[in-house]
Amino acid sequence: MMERLAIETFDAAAASQSGARKTAPQMSTASTPIARARRGDAEGFRLLFERYSRPVISFVFDMVGDRALAEDLTQETFVRAYRHLGELREEEKFSTWLFSIAKNVAREHLRSGERRATKVELDDESVLELRDGRQTPAGELLDKELNSVVRRALGALDEDKRMVFALKIFQQRSYEEIVEITGFSLPKVKTDLHRARAEMRRRIGPYMGVKQ
Repeated sequence: MMERLAIETFDAAAASQSGARKTAPQMSTASTPIARARRGDAEGFRLLFERYSRPVISFVFDMVGDRALAEDLTQETFVRAYRHLGELREEEKFSTWLFSIAKNVAREHLRSGERRATKVELDDESVLELRDGRQTPAGELLDKELNSVVRRALGALDEDKRMVFALKIFQQRSYEEIVEITGFSLPKVKTDLHRARAEMRRRIGPYMGVKQ
């Protein structure tokens, strides 16, 4: 599935640049995947996709709650990234920049009124594969039997809190990275995270035998 998505994403990105490529400034190392992708190198772009697609899909899935939709929006994220690679400043961290694009893509969809009515069955093992395999501080909450509980609780958070919670707890991003990705102020990030944690504990606690 990931290989097919990578091929489709590159084809779509390459098509979007056809006849309109601009010469991008060179990165410090000409052989990096980013520099290669800037030059239209399919393999360079594929390497970037293979490295970052799983965490991006995971983050988008946390935002929209639909696996197939998360795949579609991840493809759109990489198409936009490819199209705007020339705008990436050398001092910027690529993953932070990419997640900011994913955030925009997910929010645009959520605000478009085109949410899918279908729900993902979170006890499906294929959904668990969206995680990139790292144990996170929320690892125990992602056990198979608690997935549906966690998903309902996450979905009940408002959009800002859900985004901050997913980035900090599931993606293990620093506060500084979250500020860059979301565009929120640091106080807002900390406040939203505190409130999101409290809401998640309140909703999930009874299922884990935790007294409120």
